[in-house]
Amino acid sequence: MEEVARALAASKSAVAFTGAGVSAESGVPTFRGAGGLWERYRPEELATPEAFERDPVLVWRWYKWRQELIYAADPNPAHLALAELERLGVLKAVITQNVDGLHRKAGSRRVVELHGNIWRVRCTSCGREFPVEKPVGEIPPRCPICGGLLRPAVVWFGEPLPRGAWEEALSLASSADFMLVVGTSGAVYPAAHIPRVAKRNGAVIAVVDPGETALDDIADFKIRGKAAEILPRLVAEVRRCLT
Repeated sequence: MEEVARALAASKSAVAFTGAGVSAESGVPTFRGAGGLWERYRPEELATPEAFERDPVLVWRWYKWRQELIYAADPNPAHLALAELERLGVLKAVITQNVDGLHRKAGSRRVVELHGNIWRVRCTSCGREFPVEKPVGEIPPRCPICGGLLRPAVVWFGEPLPRGAWEEALSLASSADFMLVVGTSGAVYPAAHIPRVAKRNGAVIAVVDPGETALDDIADFKIRGKAAEILPRLVAEVRRCLT
């Protein structure tokens, strides 16, 4: 921990790369951890353009369920620790695979959302996007401009990542001298390519996760544990290094 903190405190362009494990302790289940009604479905069968075209009501029922869980959730100590590292001037940005918006809610200012945001919707007819502040009411929701079907503005299986977010993430990874990889299996591509870009460009890689990940092979440091327990300790160590 002390060695990671020293390297992080000495960095000039540190970036965090986060996944579902960061939000799990806020009560947001990981993508493959859906329970109850949804145990009968594979998320991969619901989060596709084909599924939406086939049964938009079913897809929206699932997304409304997810919105309700996230709406009731608060940022946990891991989110708050990353926001604090940014306030300290140590962390330059958070690149996340999460769509829950909890990094911004915790106070992180520069957040690159590779997979979109569940609190935005996009019209399948006119293409306009709209923010939503709470779980949708009508299912499926309709565009207030043209009446077309609205869909969650998230990346589904088989869809490309948002170009702007992807290019920003690549730029941050290419210039990073330290990358803190937190709460991700490292198995979902193309997002999982980002830490490897950072490594190829000379960044120190520190992986924080309770178990093994697909990115362990490039890690200079591996800290095993829950993000909400590890990151506040890391912040405390970084503060000591900065004083």
